[in-house]
Amino acid sequence: MTASREQESLARVLAHEGGYSNHPADPGGATMKGVTQRIFDAYRSSKGLAPRSVKSITSQELFEIYDRQYWDAVKGDRLPAGVDYVVFDGAVNSGPKQSIIWLQRALGPLYKGRLDGVMGLGTIAAVQACNDRDALIDRICDQRLTFLQHLKTWPVFGRGWSCRVAEVRSIGQSWATGLTPRTASFVDGGQAKGFIEDAKAASSTAPA
Repeated sequence: MTASREQESLARVLAHEGGYSNHPADPGGATMKGVTQRIFDAYRSSKGLAPRSVKSITSQELFEIYDRQYWDAVKGDRLPAGVDYVVFDGAVNSGPKQSIIWLQRALGPLYKGRLDGVMGLGTIAAVQACNDRDALIDRICDQRLTFLQHLKTWPVFGRGWSCRVAEVRSIGQSWATGLTPRTASFVDGGQAKGFIEDAKAASSTAPA
């Protein structure tokens, strides 16, 4: 963990994620502290290690995965206070690409590029040009909630997701405005993965 907010952000993400889960309706499947078995298998393979149950993930493995797979993927160290946490939490829940797309949409006319889910120079410049980060966090969280509401799994996990996004919004805005952010709490269902592949079919209002 390189930046102080990365550690503080991770502590709150882990509170939202809880421990081990394997809900039949959760597309993430077997998951431990937010890390799916698929991600853990890929991590172990990259180090030349044999597969192992994600239940047995070590603290060091957990930190390395969060650092590489999520914080670095959204370039958290280059984002301002509050925005970094909000985009990071979204990346853990729905993947870095989707979380960056929410940010790009929330930036509105400040962002001139494509909605490609890549944290490139254009996206970072647009964030830096945004003077009201409190309002930006509002728009990011609105984008996230709308996306989740259009997933087939919303009836199962909607309450948990709603509570999680509300806390993420509050914590992010506290950081953005220089206040001390609250601690995060676990609400069952909020840890379920929300992927674009589970969007309701064929609707003009479906999330992109």
